Amino acid sequence: MNLLNVTKKIKNNIFKTVNIFYITIILIVFFLDRYSKSKIIAKFNDKQYYFNDYINFDLVWNSGIGFGLLSTFSPLIYGIITVFISLVIFFLVYLVFCSEFKFKLIFSIIIGGAIGNLYDRIVFKAVPDFIDFHYQNFHWFTFNLADIFISIGVITYIFVDSIKYKKNV
Repeated sequence: MNLLNVTKKIKNNIFKTVNIFYITIILIVFFLDRYSKSKIIAKFNDKQYYFNDYINFDLVWNSGIGFGLLSTFSPLIYGIITVFISLVIFFLVYLVFCSEFKFKLIFSIIIGGAIGNLYDRIVFKAVPDFIDFHYQNFHWFTFNLADIFISIGVITYIFVDSIKYKKNV
């Protein structure tokens, strides 16, 4: 099978009607994330907004991965992390097209959030995090809408997969 046939097969598989639904989910999650970040960047640069006793909006630029882990000023490490994230996204896209329904939906939600954060890494060289969840003096990591979608997707995947595993045991 030559490269042209493989490319044609992938193109035909991606644009099947059933897959348009998952592409739409990815785009909705991506654009919700972009919208929230653009509003925060425009309004809250160098400001903190008190929302209630548990949540503040405070713009923080994260050069690491989720929740500020692996933050670095090294362009080499930043580049390696960005390439790794891109490869994970491509793998998840592959999984969307070869998994069963419930996993396709979960992977689509994760991909939408991951692409939102990847976009920021490429365009801004950091990801804008702004949701500061806290209780009195304890503050959780600052995060954004994409992180919420990714976390919900991963937790749901673990939960659904564990149920599937228990049924098979």
